[in-house]
Amino acid sequence: MKDNTKVVVALLAGLAAGAALGILFAPSKGDETRDKLAESLKNLGDSIKETAAAEIDNLVGFKDKIVENLKSKVQGAEEEYQDDLEHA
Repeated sequence: MKDNTKVVVALLAGLAAGAALGILFAPSKGDETRDKLAESLKNLGDSIKETAAAEIDNLVGFKDKIVENLKSKVQGAEEEYQDDLEHA
């Protein structure tokens, strides 16, 4: 994972933990507290999914660049080999 992604994930986890603790220690009824906690955890899950999807997209793009680079190098080597065979 990139350093920026690690920071974002850590920040989101910290925010979720802080929100959960704040909700747990707030003077509310049990039902209200559970609902608030469930909503906070759902939001955290959504944020993590979005971050993971963005990282997957980055990795797919990186993989595509590497594959294209390798294909062009192999093609260049094949052409050079064919030229060497013709001139030998």
